[in-house]
Amino acid sequence: MPSRSTILPCIMSLLATTVSGCFFITGDINPFSQRPQPLEEHVISGSGDKKVLLMDISGVISSEERGNAFGLRTDESTVARVEAELEAAAQDDDLVAIVLRINSPGGTVTASDIIYERLTRFKTEYDVPVLVQMMDVAASGGYYAALAGDVIVASPTTVTGSIGVIFTSISAAGLLDKIGVRNQTVASGKMKDIGSPLRSMTPAERQVLESLIGDMQERFVGLVRERRPNLTEQMKTDMVDGRVFSAEQAVAGGLVDDIGYLDTTIERAKQQAGVSEARVIRYRRSDEYAEGLYSRASLGAPQLNLFNLNLAPLPHTPSFLYLWSP
Repeated sequence: MPSRSTILPCIMSLLATTVSGCFFITGDINPFSQRPQPLEEHVISGSGDKKVLLMDISGVISSEERGNAFGLRTDESTVARVEAELEAAAQDDDLVAIVLRINSPGGTVTASDIIYERLTRFKTEYDVPVLVQMMDVAASGGYYAALAGDVIVASPTTVTGSIGVIFTSISAAGLLDKIGVRNQTVASGKMKDIGSPLRSMTPAERQVLESLIGDMQERFVGLVRERRPNLTEQMKTDMVDGRVFSAEQAVAGGLVDDIGYLDTTIERAKQQAGVSEARVIRYRRSDEYAEGLYSRASLGAPQLNLFNLNLAPLPHTPSFLYLWSP
């Protein structure tokens, strides 16, 4: 039986031979293809020779690809998309600034850290200012990534903060006992299966995990204090318990520089780059929509999770998370 990858091209070839005239098809017309389309520059607004790149971080931050279209194809991970866009930006001598739009509750510790490091390295190597515009949510790993910005602007209704680490684990031991299922895991050491849902966690195991979380929390808090030198003493105390803040609270405490909207932040980026006019561009693939400043980002397409919409798509492996998960 022919595969999906051969059926559609055959149909298109048949159509081409049954109509008058001729035409040429370029690119991959197979909707089931796993191959990502190349990034294309798309002008959103403005004029002039110089360019301001509008980037997006949306949804849960992860280094794993995410399923789409009923699992028939996959979308690139947040980390892979950021890397691809920065590689394209590095080839453009006319690029003078980046505006990073964030709408994310956070994600894995490592993915959030990679994005922060990659953005920081890019702006240092190419002397390009990075300004951050927070949208609905820029919490935990979303705020971690925002720390790469030279200026951080929150929308009037942004929720941010949630500076902390979470490791989610459940114990199904009681339920398994009720249905007559026994855990028969064989491990080389008493903590080899630490965090297993098949049994309850011991106090010693909890202490080990809390130690790991403490190190990751210390890294996060240390980075906030390094990148945000104007933190108030009250904010230094409040932020470490993982609470979220309104835009006004974040500005007052020094987590955020200002409150404003995306178009204003773009104008601010031009000023910091020393240009009076510039084209605002986005990189998109041929199967993505990005026609305006507020078009939804291609990253982090919404996926249904019956228990918590904010958790999709979570990584499939045990993970420590910079994630706000109410």
